[in-house]
Amino acid sequence: MRTATTVPSPTTWSPAGRGLLFVLSGTMLLDALEVSTAAVTLPPISDDLGLPPVSSHWLISGFALAFGGLIPVAGRVVARVGSRRPYLTALLVFAAASVAGGLAGDGPLLMATRVVKGACAAFTAPIGLAIIAAAFREGTARGRAMSVYALFGAGGFTCGLVVSGVLTTVLGWRWTLAAPAPAALALFLAGLRLVPRDAGAPGGVMAEKTGTAGREEGPAAVLARGRLLRSCLGAATLNGSFWGLLLVGSLHLQVVAGWTALQTALAFVPATVLLLVSVPYSGRLAERYGPARLIAVGAAAPPIGYALLLRLDGTPSYTVDILPTVLLVGAGYVLCFAALHIQATTGVPDSRKGLVSGVYQSSVQLGGALAVWLTALAAPADPVPGHHAAVGLITGVGTLGFLVALAGVISHRPGRSERSASNDEGSDHDHAGGGTSLSLRPSGVGTAERGTRGPRRQPSRHGRHDRQGRAHRGGGG
Repeated sequence: MRTATTVPSPTTWSPAGRGLLFVLSGTMLLDALEVSTAAVTLPPISDDLGLPPVSSHWLISGFALAFGGLIPVAGRVVARVGSRRPYLTALLVFAAASVAGGLAGDGPLLMATRVVKGACAAFTAPIGLAIIAAAFREGTARGRAMSVYALFGAGGFTCGLVVSGVLTTVLGWRWTLAAPAPAALALFLAGLRLVPRDAGAPGGVMAEKTGTAGREEGPAAVLARGRLLRSCLGAATLNGSFWGLLLVGSLHLQVVAGWTALQTALAFVPATVLLLVSVPYSGRLAERYGPARLIAVGAAAPPIGYALLLRLDGTPSYTVDILPTVLLVGAGYVLCFAALHIQATTGVPDSRKGLVSGVYQSSVQLGGALAVWLTALAAPADPVPGHHAAVGLITGVGTLGFLVALAGVISHRPGRSERSASNDEGSDHDHAGGGTSLSLRPSGVGTAERGTRGPRRQPSRHGRHDRQGRAHRGGGG
Protein backbone atom coordinates (compact mmCIF):
# COMPACT_ATOMS: atom_id res chain seq x y z
CA MET A 1 0.00 0.00 0.00
CA ARG A 2 1.26 3.48 -0.84
CA THR A 3 2.24 5.52 2.18
CA ALA A 4 0.63 8.85 2.94
CA THR A 5 2.29 11.99 1.70
CA THR A 6 3.56 14.73 3.93
CA VAL A 7 1.63 17.96 4.22
CA PRO A 8 1.91 19.80 0.88
CA SER A 9 3.92 22.98 0.73
CA PRO A 10 1.85 25.88 2.06
CA THR A 11 3.30 28.25 -0.54
CA THR A 12 2.78 26.31 -3.78
CA TRP A 13 -0.05 24.49 -5.53
CA SER A 14 1.73 21.22 -6.16
CA PRO A 15 -0.02 18.24 -7.80
CA ALA A 16 -0.24 16.63 -4.36
CA GLY A 17 -1.79 19.78 -2.91
CA ARG A 18 -4.37 20.02 -5.68
CA GLY A 19 -5.15 16.33 -5.31
CA LEU A 20 -5.60 16.69 -1.57
CA LEU A 21 -7.93 19.65 -2.06
CA PHE A 22 -9.98 17.62 -4.55
CA VAL A 23 -10.38 14.78 -2.04
CA LEU A 24 -11.42 17.14 0.75
CA SER A 25 -13.77 19.16 -1.46
CA GLY A 26 -15.30 16.05 -3.01
CA THR A 27 -16.07 14.70 0.44
CA MET A 28 -17.68 18.00 1.40
CA LEU A 29 -19.86 17.76 -1.70
CA LEU A 30 -21.06 14.30 -0.63
CA ASP A 31 -21.89 15.59 2.85
CA ALA A 32 -23.77 18.59 1.43
CA LEU A 33 -25.98 16.61 -0.96
CA GLU A 34 -27.43 14.30 1.70
CA VAL A 35 -30.25 16.57 2.92
CA SER A 36 -31.47 17.56 -0.54
CA THR A 37 -31.28 13.94 -1.69
CA ALA A 38 -33.42 12.78 1.23
CA ALA A 39 -35.99 15.52 0.68
CA VAL A 40 -36.56 14.60 -2.96
CA THR A 41 -36.75 10.83 -2.36
CA LEU A 42 -38.92 11.05 0.76
CA PRO A 43 -42.37 10.64 -0.91
CA PRO A 44 -41.51 7.49 -2.94
CA ILE A 45 -39.68 6.00 0.04
CA SER A 46 -42.71 6.67 2.25
CA ASP A 47 -44.97 4.95 -0.29
CA ASP A 48 -42.75 1.88 -0.71
CA LEU A 49 -41.95 1.36 2.98
CA GLY A 50 -45.22 2.62 4.43
CA LEU A 51 -43.74 5.50 6.42
CA PRO A 52 -46.09 8.30 7.55
CA PRO A 53 -44.78 11.90 7.38
CA VAL A 54 -44.37 12.01 11.16
CA SER A 55 -41.80 9.19 10.85
CA SER A 56 -40.30 9.74 7.42
CA HIS A 57 -38.78 13.06 8.46
CA TRP A 58 -36.04 11.05 10.20
CA LEU A 59 -34.48 10.54 6.78
CA ILE A 60 -33.50 14.20 7.02
CA SER A 61 -33.39 14.96 10.73
CA GLY A 62 -31.61 11.72 11.66
CA PHE A 63 -28.70 12.69 9.42
CA ALA A 64 -28.63 16.25 10.77
CA LEU A 65 -28.87 15.21 14.44
CA ALA A 66 -25.91 12.85 14.12
CA PHE A 67 -23.95 15.43 12.13
CA GLY A 68 -24.47 18.28 14.58
CA GLY A 69 -24.43 16.23 17.76
CA LEU A 70 -21.23 14.31 17.12
CA ILE A 71 -18.96 17.19 16.16
CA PRO A 72 -17.70 17.35 19.80
CA VAL A 73 -16.88 13.64 19.65
CA ALA A 74 -14.98 14.15 16.41
CA GLY A 75 -12.87 16.82 18.04
CA ARG A 76 -11.96 14.60 20.96
CA VAL A 77 -11.14 11.63 18.72
CA VAL A 78 -8.85 13.79 16.59
CA ALA A 79 -7.16 15.09 19.73
CA ARG A 80 -6.24 11.49 20.61
CA VAL A 81 -5.39 9.82 17.31
CA GLY A 82 -4.89 12.63 14.77
CA SER A 83 -6.84 13.50 11.64
CA ARG A 84 -5.94 10.93 9.01
CA ARG A 85 -7.41 7.73 10.46
CA PRO A 86 -10.79 9.18 11.52
CA TYR A 87 -11.18 10.96 8.19
CA LEU A 88 -10.49 7.92 6.03
CA THR A 89 -12.50 5.61 8.29
CA ALA A 90 -15.50 7.93 8.06
CA LEU A 91 -15.26 7.94 4.26
CA LEU A 92 -15.23 4.15 4.12
CA VAL A 93 -18.15 3.82 6.54
CA PHE A 94 -20.06 6.45 4.55
CA ALA A 95 -19.71 4.32 1.41
CA ALA A 96 -20.91 1.20 3.23
CA ALA A 97 -23.88 3.03 4.75
CA SER A 98 -24.88 4.32 1.30
CA VAL A 99 -25.04 0.77 -0.06
CA ALA A 100 -26.95 -0.41 3.01
CA GLY A 101 -29.45 2.43 2.57
CA GLY A 102 -30.10 1.46 -1.03
CA LEU A 103 -30.73 -2.15 0.02
CA ALA A 104 -32.81 -1.40 3.12
CA GLY A 105 -36.10 -3.26 3.26
CA ASP A 106 -37.75 -1.40 6.13
CA GLY A 107 -37.92 2.07 7.61
CA PRO A 108 -35.89 1.57 10.81
CA LEU A 109 -32.92 0.11 8.94
CA LEU A 110 -33.01 2.92 6.39
CA MET A 111 -33.15 5.55 9.14
CA ALA A 112 -30.23 3.88 10.88
CA THR A 113 -28.12 4.24 7.75
CA ARG A 114 -28.98 7.93 7.64
CA VAL A 115 -27.79 8.39 11.22
CA VAL A 116 -24.55 6.58 10.40
CA LYS A 117 -23.95 8.84 7.40
CA GLY A 118 -24.56 11.90 9.55
CA ALA A 119 -22.01 10.61 12.05
CA CYS A 120 -19.50 10.22 9.23
CA ALA A 121 -20.13 13.80 8.11
CA ALA A 122 -19.48 14.99 11.68
CA PHE A 123 -15.92 13.73 11.22
CA THR A 124 -15.17 14.53 7.59
CA ALA A 125 -16.51 18.12 7.50
CA PRO A 126 -14.53 19.65 10.39
CA ILE A 127 -11.44 17.50 9.82
CA GLY A 128 -11.37 18.49 6.16
CA LEU A 129 -11.28 22.16 7.13
CA ALA A 130 -8.52 21.48 9.65
CA ILE A 131 -6.42 19.75 7.00
CA ILE A 132 -6.83 22.71 4.64
CA ALA A 133 -5.76 25.09 7.41
CA ALA A 134 -2.61 23.01 7.98
CA ALA A 135 -1.78 22.40 4.32
CA PHE A 136 -2.21 25.93 2.95
CA ARG A 137 -0.63 29.01 4.49
CA GLU A 138 -2.96 31.77 5.63
CA GLY A 139 -3.44 34.34 2.91
CA THR A 140 -3.84 33.82 -0.82
CA ALA A 141 -3.14 30.08 -0.83
CA ARG A 142 -5.55 29.24 1.98
CA GLY A 143 -8.18 31.67 0.71
CA ARG A 144 -8.05 30.05 -2.70
CA ALA A 145 -8.33 26.57 -1.17
CA MET A 146 -11.24 27.64 1.04
CA SER A 147 -13.01 29.16 -1.95
CA VAL A 148 -12.77 25.88 -3.85
CA TYR A 149 -13.98 24.00 -0.78
CA ALA A 150 -16.86 26.45 -0.36
CA LEU A 151 -17.95 26.10 -3.97
CA PHE A 152 -18.03 22.32 -3.66
CA GLY A 153 -20.04 22.60 -0.44
CA ALA A 154 -22.56 25.04 -1.91
CA GLY A 155 -22.71 23.01 -5.11
CA GLY A 156 -23.36 19.80 -3.20
CA PHE A 157 -26.88 20.82 -2.22
CA THR A 158 -27.72 21.73 -5.82
CA CYS A 159 -26.09 18.54 -7.09
CA GLY A 160 -28.15 16.52 -4.62
CA LEU A 161 -31.39 18.03 -5.89
CA VAL A 162 -30.64 17.41 -9.57
CA VAL A 163 -29.01 13.98 -9.30
CA SER A 164 -31.63 12.65 -6.91
CA GLY A 165 -34.41 13.97 -9.13
CA VAL A 166 -32.99 12.26 -12.21
CA LEU A 167 -32.10 8.96 -10.54
CA THR A 168 -35.34 8.68 -8.58
CA THR A 169 -37.47 9.41 -11.65
CA VAL A 170 -35.53 7.10 -13.99
CA LEU A 171 -34.20 4.28 -11.76
CA GLY A 172 -35.90 4.61 -8.38
CA TRP A 173 -34.99 5.86 -4.92
CA ARG A 174 -32.76 2.90 -4.05
CA TRP A 175 -30.28 3.86 -6.76
CA THR A 176 -30.36 7.44 -5.50
CA LEU A 177 -29.41 6.47 -1.96
CA ALA A 178 -26.68 4.08 -3.10
CA ALA A 179 -25.18 6.44 -5.69
CA PRO A 180 -22.70 8.19 -3.32
CA ALA A 181 -21.00 4.87 -2.50
CA PRO A 182 -18.69 4.66 -5.56
CA ALA A 183 -17.68 8.30 -5.19
CA ALA A 184 -16.93 7.86 -1.48
CA LEU A 185 -14.89 4.74 -2.19
CA ALA A 186 -12.89 6.53 -4.90
CA LEU A 187 -12.20 9.43 -2.52
CA PHE A 188 -11.12 6.95 0.15
CA LEU A 189 -8.62 5.29 -2.20
CA ALA A 190 -7.25 8.65 -3.26
CA GLY A 191 -7.11 9.77 0.35
CA LEU A 192 -4.94 6.80 1.30
CA ARG A 193 -2.19 8.38 -0.75
CA LEU A 194 -2.96 12.08 -0.48
CA VAL A 195 -4.23 12.78 3.05
CA PRO A 196 -1.09 13.60 5.05
CA ARG A 197 -0.21 11.57 8.08
CA ASP A 198 0.05 14.62 10.32
CA ALA A 199 -2.78 16.67 8.84
CA GLY A 200 -3.62 19.52 11.14
CA ALA A 201 -2.74 20.05 14.75
CA PRO A 202 -4.65 17.76 17.12
CA GLY A 203 -7.15 19.49 19.32
CA GLY A 204 -10.79 19.62 20.29
CA VAL A 205 -13.41 21.24 18.14
CA MET A 206 -15.81 21.77 20.99
CA ALA A 207 -13.59 21.77 24.06
CA GLU A 208 -10.37 23.76 24.04
CA LYS A 209 -7.76 24.41 26.67
CA THR A 210 -7.26 28.09 27.05
CA GLY A 211 -5.25 30.30 29.36
CA THR A 212 -2.31 29.48 31.53
CA ALA A 213 -4.26 27.20 33.81
CA GLY A 214 -5.37 24.85 31.00
CA ARG A 215 -8.98 25.63 31.75
CA GLU A 216 -11.51 23.91 29.45
CA GLU A 217 -14.38 25.94 28.07
CA GLY A 218 -17.32 24.21 26.48
CA PRO A 219 -20.17 25.24 24.18
CA ALA A 220 -22.46 26.53 26.96
CA ALA A 221 -19.91 29.09 28.13
CA VAL A 222 -19.15 30.19 24.58
CA LEU A 223 -22.84 30.64 23.77
CA ALA A 224 -23.11 33.16 26.59
CA ARG A 225 -21.59 35.69 24.17
CA GLY A 226 -24.48 37.51 22.55
CA ARG A 227 -23.00 37.81 19.08
CA LEU A 228 -22.34 34.07 18.78
CA LEU A 229 -25.74 33.20 20.25
CA ARG A 230 -27.48 35.43 17.70
CA SER A 231 -25.45 33.86 14.89
CA CYS A 232 -26.30 30.33 16.00
CA LEU A 233 -30.01 31.14 16.35
CA GLY A 234 -29.99 32.89 12.99
CA ALA A 235 -28.29 29.97 11.24
CA ALA A 236 -30.58 27.45 12.92
CA THR A 237 -33.76 29.28 11.87
CA LEU A 238 -32.52 29.98 8.33
CA ASN A 239 -31.49 26.40 7.74
CA GLY A 240 -34.37 24.85 9.65
CA SER A 241 -37.09 26.79 7.89
CA PHE A 242 -35.68 25.93 4.45
CA TRP A 243 -35.36 22.25 5.31
CA GLY A 244 -38.94 22.33 6.55
CA LEU A 245 -39.95 23.82 3.21
CA LEU A 246 -38.14 21.01 1.40
CA LEU A 247 -40.01 18.43 3.47
CA VAL A 248 -43.51 19.83 3.09
CA GLY A 249 -42.89 21.07 -0.45
CA SER A 250 -41.70 17.70 -1.66
CA LEU A 251 -44.70 15.96 -0.10
CA HIS A 252 -47.17 18.48 -1.51
CA LEU A 253 -45.75 18.64 -5.02
CA GLN A 254 -45.37 14.88 -5.45
CA VAL A 255 -48.38 13.61 -3.48
CA VAL A 256 -50.98 16.35 -4.04
CA ALA A 257 -49.91 17.89 -7.35
CA GLY A 258 -48.58 14.67 -8.90
CA TRP A 259 -45.18 16.06 -9.89
CA THR A 260 -42.27 13.71 -10.56
CA ALA A 261 -39.20 13.66 -8.34
CA LEU A 262 -37.24 15.47 -11.06
CA GLN A 263 -39.84 18.23 -11.41
CA THR A 264 -39.85 18.67 -7.63
CA ALA A 265 -36.07 18.85 -7.46
CA LEU A 266 -35.82 21.42 -10.26
CA ALA A 267 -38.45 23.55 -8.54
CA PHE A 268 -36.02 24.26 -5.66
CA VAL A 269 -32.83 24.61 -7.73
CA PRO A 270 -33.04 28.42 -8.22
CA ALA A 271 -32.60 29.00 -4.48
CA THR A 272 -29.45 26.90 -4.32
CA VAL A 273 -28.02 28.32 -7.55
CA LEU A 274 -28.30 31.84 -6.14
CA LEU A 275 -26.20 30.75 -3.16
CA LEU A 276 -23.71 28.93 -5.37
CA VAL A 277 -22.95 31.90 -7.62
CA SER A 278 -22.76 34.31 -4.67
CA VAL A 279 -20.11 32.39 -2.70
CA PRO A 280 -17.08 34.24 -4.17
CA TYR A 281 -18.65 37.64 -3.39
CA SER A 282 -20.24 37.06 0.02
CA GLY A 283 -17.21 38.30 1.94
CA ARG A 284 -17.12 41.57 0.01
CA LEU A 285 -20.78 42.18 0.80
CA ALA A 286 -20.18 41.62 4.50
CA GLU A 287 -17.14 43.90 4.46
CA ARG A 288 -19.01 46.72 2.73
CA TYR A 289 -22.32 46.67 4.59
CA GLY A 290 -21.51 44.86 7.82
CA PRO A 291 -22.70 41.35 8.80
CA ALA A 292 -25.49 42.51 11.14
CA ARG A 293 -27.21 44.63 8.47
CA LEU A 294 -26.89 41.93 5.81
CA ILE A 295 -28.34 39.32 8.15
CA ALA A 296 -31.30 41.52 9.07
CA VAL A 297 -32.17 42.28 5.44
CA GLY A 298 -31.61 38.70 4.35
CA ALA A 299 -33.57 37.17 7.22
CA ALA A 300 -36.65 39.20 6.26
CA ALA A 301 -36.92 37.56 2.83
CA PRO A 302 -37.60 33.84 3.61
CA PRO A 303 -40.60 34.32 5.95
CA ILE A 304 -42.23 36.57 3.34
CA GLY A 305 -41.73 33.78 0.81
CA TYR A 306 -43.12 31.15 3.14
CA ALA A 307 -46.18 33.26 3.88
CA LEU A 308 -46.93 33.42 0.16
CA LEU A 309 -47.37 29.64 0.17
CA LEU A 310 -50.26 29.87 2.62
CA ARG A 311 -52.50 30.82 -0.30
CA LEU A 312 -51.57 27.61 -2.15
CA ASP A 313 -54.28 24.96 -2.43
CA GLY A 314 -54.27 21.96 -4.73
CA THR A 315 -52.19 21.98 -7.92
CA PRO A 316 -49.82 24.98 -8.02
CA SER A 317 -48.59 27.15 -10.84
CA TYR A 318 -44.80 27.14 -10.58
CA THR A 319 -44.12 30.68 -11.80
CA VAL A 320 -46.92 32.22 -9.73
CA ASP A 321 -47.03 30.07 -6.58
CA ILE A 322 -43.61 28.43 -6.12
CA LEU A 323 -40.90 30.46 -7.83
CA PRO A 324 -41.38 33.70 -5.80
CA THR A 325 -40.90 31.76 -2.55
CA VAL A 326 -37.85 29.93 -3.89
CA LEU A 327 -36.22 33.19 -5.02
CA LEU A 328 -36.90 34.92 -1.70
CA VAL A 329 -35.36 32.00 0.20
CA GLY A 330 -32.37 32.07 -2.14
CA ALA A 331 -31.94 35.80 -1.53
CA GLY A 332 -31.98 35.15 2.20
CA TYR A 333 -29.18 32.62 1.88
CA VAL A 334 -27.13 34.93 -0.34
CA LEU A 335 -27.20 37.70 2.27
CA CYS A 336 -27.10 35.62 5.47
CA PHE A 337 -25.11 32.45 4.88
CA ALA A 338 -21.56 33.81 5.05
CA ALA A 339 -22.47 36.88 7.12
CA LEU A 340 -23.75 34.71 9.97
CA HIS A 341 -20.44 32.89 10.27
CA ILE A 342 -18.45 36.09 9.94
CA GLN A 343 -20.50 37.62 12.76
CA ALA A 344 -19.95 34.53 14.90
CA THR A 345 -16.17 34.52 14.52
CA THR A 346 -15.33 38.24 14.34
CA GLY A 347 -13.08 39.23 17.23
CA VAL A 348 -12.47 35.62 18.27
CA PRO A 349 -8.78 34.77 18.82
CA ASP A 350 -7.28 32.13 16.54
CA SER A 351 -6.91 29.80 19.54
CA ARG A 352 -10.70 29.69 19.93
CA LYS A 353 -11.98 29.77 16.37
CA GLY A 354 -12.17 25.98 16.28
CA LEU A 355 -14.43 25.95 19.33
CA VAL A 356 -16.63 28.80 18.11
CA SER A 357 -16.96 27.36 14.61
CA GLY A 358 -17.80 23.95 16.04
CA VAL A 359 -20.60 25.42 18.12
CA TYR A 360 -21.85 27.31 15.08
CA GLN A 361 -21.83 24.34 12.72
CA SER A 362 -23.59 22.16 15.29
CA SER A 363 -26.33 24.78 15.60
CA VAL A 364 -26.83 24.75 11.82
CA GLN A 365 -27.47 21.00 11.80
CA LEU A 366 -29.34 20.67 15.09
CA GLY A 367 -31.57 23.64 14.29
CA GLY A 368 -32.41 22.09 10.95
CA ALA A 369 -33.24 18.75 12.56
CA LEU A 370 -35.54 20.38 15.14
CA ALA A 371 -37.39 22.42 12.52
CA VAL A 372 -37.91 19.37 10.27
CA TRP A 373 -39.27 17.38 13.21
CA LEU A 374 -41.72 20.14 14.13
CA THR A 375 -42.76 20.49 10.49
CA ALA A 376 -43.46 16.76 10.27
CA LEU A 377 -45.64 16.95 13.39
CA ALA A 378 -47.64 19.73 11.72
CA ALA A 379 -48.12 17.71 8.51
CA PRO A 380 -50.67 14.92 9.17
CA ALA A 381 -51.73 12.25 6.72
CA ASP A 382 -54.13 14.57 4.85
CA PRO A 383 -51.57 16.71 2.98
CA VAL A 384 -53.60 19.82 2.15
CA PRO A 385 -54.57 20.91 5.68
CA GLY A 386 -51.19 19.61 6.86
CA HIS A 387 -49.55 21.79 4.24
CA HIS A 388 -51.10 24.96 5.65
CA ALA A 389 -50.25 24.10 9.26
CA ALA A 390 -46.70 23.13 8.38
CA VAL A 391 -46.09 26.24 6.25
CA GLY A 392 -47.47 28.37 9.07
CA LEU A 393 -44.94 26.80 11.41
CA ILE A 394 -42.10 27.32 8.89
CA THR A 395 -43.12 30.96 8.53
CA GLY A 396 -42.96 31.34 12.30
CA VAL A 397 -39.46 29.84 12.42
CA GLY A 398 -38.28 32.21 9.70
CA THR A 399 -39.85 35.17 11.49
CA LEU A 400 -38.02 34.24 14.68
CA GLY A 401 -34.77 34.37 12.73
CA PHE A 402 -35.62 37.85 11.50
CA LEU A 403 -36.38 39.08 15.03
CA VAL A 404 -33.05 37.73 16.25
CA ALA A 405 -31.30 39.50 13.37
CA LEU A 406 -33.14 42.73 14.18
CA ALA A 407 -31.90 42.48 17.76
CA GLY A 408 -28.38 42.22 16.36
CA VAL A 409 -28.79 45.46 14.41
CA ILE A 410 -30.12 47.25 17.50
CA SER A 411 -27.19 46.02 19.57
CA HIS A 412 -24.79 47.50 16.99
CA ARG A 413 -26.18 51.03 17.22
CA PRO A 414 -23.56 53.81 17.47
CA GLY A 415 -22.09 53.91 20.92
CA ARG A 416 -22.92 50.27 21.64
CA SER A 417 -20.91 48.39 19.01
CA GLU A 418 -17.58 48.79 20.77
CA ARG A 419 -19.03 47.71 24.11
CA SER A 420 -20.67 44.71 22.42
CA ALA A 421 -17.40 43.67 20.82
CA SER A 422 -15.59 44.19 24.12
CA ASN A 423 -18.09 42.01 25.97
CA ASP A 424 -17.73 39.26 23.38
CA GLU A 425 -13.97 39.34 23.65
CA GLY A 426 -13.69 40.15 27.34
CA SER A 427 -12.63 36.65 28.39
CA ASP A 428 -10.85 35.76 25.18
CA HIS A 429 -7.36 36.86 26.12
CA ASP A 430 -4.91 34.02 26.59
CA HIS A 431 -1.20 33.42 26.67
CA ALA A 432 0.98 31.64 24.19
CA GLY A 433 0.85 27.90 24.51
CA GLY A 434 -2.72 27.91 25.73
CA GLY A 435 -3.73 24.95 23.59
CA THR A 436 -4.65 23.89 20.09
CA SER A 437 -7.85 23.31 18.18
CA LEU A 438 -9.22 22.19 14.89
CA SER A 439 -9.78 25.13 12.60
CA LEU A 440 -13.41 24.74 11.60
CA ARG A 441 -15.27 26.98 9.18
CA PRO A 442 -18.51 26.33 7.34
CA SER A 443 -18.17 26.48 3.59
CA GLY A 444 -18.58 29.80 1.91
CA VAL A 445 -16.49 31.97 4.19
CA GLY A 446 -12.92 31.22 3.23
CA THR A 447 -12.18 34.63 1.75
CA ALA A 448 -14.97 36.45 3.53
CA GLU A 449 -13.36 36.32 6.92
CA ARG A 450 -10.27 38.08 5.68
CA GLY A 451 -12.50 40.90 4.55
CA THR A 452 -13.45 41.61 8.15
CA ARG A 453 -9.87 42.23 9.22
CA GLY A 454 -9.94 45.94 8.61
CA PRO A 455 -9.97 49.16 10.54
CA ARG A 456 -13.35 48.35 12.06
CA ARG A 457 -11.81 45.70 14.30
CA GLN A 458 -8.93 47.86 15.47
CA PRO A 459 -10.65 49.29 18.58
CA SER A 460 -11.59 45.86 19.93
CA ARG A 461 -8.05 44.57 19.44
CA HIS A 462 -6.63 47.60 21.24
CA GLY A 463 -9.10 47.01 24.05
CA ARG A 464 -7.94 43.44 24.36
CA HIS A 465 -4.30 44.45 24.46
CA ASP A 466 -5.07 47.03 27.13
CA ARG A 467 -6.74 44.39 29.26
CA GLN A 468 -3.79 42.09 28.82
CA GLY A 469 -1.47 44.87 29.90
CA ARG A 470 -3.52 45.46 33.04
CA ALA A 471 -3.48 41.75 33.77
CA HIS A 472 0.31 41.63 33.59
CA ARG A 473 0.49 44.70 35.85
CA GLY A 474 -1.79 43.00 38.37
CA GLY A 475 -4.92 44.92 37.40
CA GLY A 476 -7.02 41.90 36.40
CA GLY A 477 -8.13 40.71 32.94
